[in-house]
Amino acid sequence: MKLGPLNHVGVATPSIPESIAFYRDVMGATEIHEPFDMPAQGVKVCFVDTPAQDGGQGTQIELIEPLGEDSPIHGFLKANPKGGQHHMCYEVPDIHVAKAEFEAMGKKVLGEPRIGAHGTLIFFVHPKDMGGVLTEIMETPKDG
Repeated sequence: MKLGPLNHVGVATPSIPESIAFYRDVMGATEIHEPFDMPAQGVKVCFVDTPAQDGGQGTQIELIEPLGEDSPIHGFLKANPKGGQHHMCYEVPDIHVAKAEFEAMGKKVLGEPRIGAHGTLIFFVHPKDMGGVLTEIMETPKDG
């Protein structure tokens, strides 16, 4: 299995507006995208772009806030009331091939591929099989 580039780091937060202020005022965010609801996943999402360094590329942060009482993020925020890193997301060229390869390695894939916040197919791999980090696998967007 060869993962593609890191696409984003997911950060659970009890308040997207407060997190936006932090990334803008403290971390120097270069772009703050419009927050949007993802009812099927029980979250509100906002992408924040951090500055590039030395001609490189910045990192995209996915802020994730619970949307409704059934949100899977509630459990994370109960254990981490101020929020924190929730997952890391890597790109792959073919989501179905990647899923089959993870399963063939004995990794616990959480659910079937579904549409994620970037509008492409995603799935998650359990932290116990990924060095303690919940890992999102995302099919590379067709527009790059």
